Amino acid sequence: MKWGISIGSIDLIDPLRRGDSHLELRHLRYFVSLAECLNFTRAAERVHVTQSTLSHQIAQLEQELGIALFERLARRVVLTEAGESFLAYAAKALKEVDQGVSDLKRAAGELSGVVRIGATHTFNIGFVPECLAGFMQRHASVKVTVEELAADDIADKLVASELDVGIAYQPADALHLWFEPLYTEEMVLVVSSTHPFAQRKRLRMVELHRQSMVMLPQLFSTRALLQDCLRAAGAEPLVVAEMNTIGPMIDLVARTQLAAIVATQAIPPRNDIRVVPLESPTPVRTPGLLWKRDATQSAAVRSFAASIRKMALRRSLRAALPH
Repeated sequence: MKWGISIGSIDLIDPLRRGDSHLELRHLRYFVSLAECLNFTRAAERVHVTQSTLSHQIAQLEQELGIALFERLARRVVLTEAGESFLAYAAKALKEVDQGVSDLKRAAGELSGVVRIGATHTFNIGFVPECLAGFMQRHASVKVTVEELAADDIADKLVASELDVGIAYQPADALHLWFEPLYTEEMVLVVSSTHPFAQRKRLRMVELHRQSMVMLPQLFSTRALLQDCLRAAGAEPLVVAEMNTIGPMIDLVARTQLAAIVATQAIPPRNDIRVVPLESPTPVRTPGLLWKRDATQSAAVRSFAASIRKMALRRSLRAALPH
């Protein structure tokens, strides 16, 4: 049996049923009240209806489901086995609906609280500040803290409940974290304005064979991605330097004949470097939001996440425009 829940009504989806069965929220409230009190008089008082109304609604619910939820005894009622099973689902459904209504009411007012964000350096350059600027202007009473961390540290802090949301690439820990993809970005080659590749319109990955490069250390997932792309192309560059931050890496490229592969959004506007698209294959990464599984998010955190999604959509649309 499968259940589909909506605020307006609870629809029982059963391919064997005859006709449409619509269970309304009041049925669930009356059922849960009686299941907790196991007394029609006290349950009716709790939900502010007469005892006869409660009895009629419970009977209607059982008729809709086609199964007895209560066993009527002389002076009290007890849950049947089916009733015990249904209680867990009904209570959960009511809790979710009540939480949704409460959040909607709070959202209509002023948001408050704290949003704790962890972001990798790439996203902290422009993406996060741009999102925060609009968010903090709309919700001045929300305190925001941002930590620039390595992807593994973001994952660890999310699991430890020290962060509310992370902005990074897909983590290796799929058990404790949930990853929500935002968009897909291509990585490009960055060289100095005097580099032999500086005037190229595009470059095949195989052409990086034996080229001197600066790359991220081995512990970064992006390094593994790039090595896979290079290996697929049959290229083995000369990695003469490793740096764990993009800014200094680009400064080094601008001053030498080294090349680097970085995300487009991590490249600052400057005249002493050139950007060359890569192909065959094109290295692609998917950034996204990271959440701790089953963690309850505040209205402020959810609102910030919505701002991130909107910003990611705008970036995706801009990237899709012809240059």
